[in-house]
Amino acid sequence: MTPDELKEVALECGLPKFAASQIANWMYVRKVRSIDEMTNISKAGREALKDKYDLGVVPYIGLAESSDGTKKYLFPFESKESSAIEAVMIPDDDRATLCVSSQSGCKMACKFCMTGRQGFHGNLDAADILSQFIAVDEAHKLTNTVFMGMGEPLDNYDNVKRAIDVLTADWGFGWSPKRITVSTIGVLPNLRRYLDECRCHLAVSLHNPFPEERESMMPAQKAWDINNVLGLIREYDFTGQRRVSFEYTMFAGFNDDKRHADALARLLKGMECRVNLIRFHQIPDFPYGCPTQAVMEMFRDRLSRQGVTTTIRASRGEDILAACGMLAGKHAEKNRQQ
Repeated sequence: MTPDELKEVALECGLPKFAASQIANWMYVRKVRSIDEMTNISKAGREALKDKYDLGVVPYIGLAESSDGTKKYLFPFESKESSAIEAVMIPDDDRATLCVSSQSGCKMACKFCMTGRQGFHGNLDAADILSQFIAVDEAHKLTNTVFMGMGEPLDNYDNVKRAIDVLTADWGFGWSPKRITVSTIGVLPNLRRYLDECRCHLAVSLHNPFPEERESMMPAQKAWDINNVLGLIREYDFTGQRRVSFEYTMFAGFNDDKRHADALARLLKGMECRVNLIRFHQIPDFPYGCPTQAVMEMFRDRLSRQGVTTTIRASRGEDILAACGMLAGKHAEKNRQQ
């Protein structure tokens, strides 16, 4: 809720209007997990709040920790008992990045993604999204977030936008938009809304420069052609603080040769952007594996020579099924109740 909405809550519960700012501070700055912790609100006021409202923080029901320090949290998706969502905390020196989910399952049906294979179970609302930030053990240490967990963020844009508003508001988490990246396959109507309304970074799941090959792996290509997606992105300025990057998962023998590198360089020519090459993490019943390190370096160097800034992303959390494309909402080794 926003401060204006919280004022209505305060009045409804017999509290003064200024209690709204106190409630917001407890929720978004101090990140409390129960109304009882709001100690500068009277006991009677807290009881009135509890009678009518829930704080909205859902405890995790499973936790797995990788040998590299990455942690994967399993949360219930309360509107559908048989489903769940996952969030991944990635530590890196002085950074702690939370990879958050925006949907349970996904409609996009990318063939190389475990989330896409399970189908769509429902949208998370803004509270479901923000709860992930507060319920993890590292709630007070988080420095960045990527909307790259389960689901297509721009297919649930209104809830994602509301969550971003809280993350970036002075009365909310107070984060700079530079600390937030939203990933998309290229949902065109909401992509324009996002670029007009948000100053956060953009990451586009590209994976193949040839439309017909991309469509064979990513059915959404048929609805939102990558050339049209790029045409829209070119209308916006990415020379300042907002950045655009392109995610390129590499599949041995499918999209990893010189022909693909050259086509990708042509596709992105003149754009101020970065390409992130991602190692494919093997999933069941999928015909391709990951290229060798030498092939990935060749691909990176060929793009770099043609003026495309390119990096090979370090793989994190593969041993706990927390790496790119592996989230399925049911794997949480070392489960424990919070």
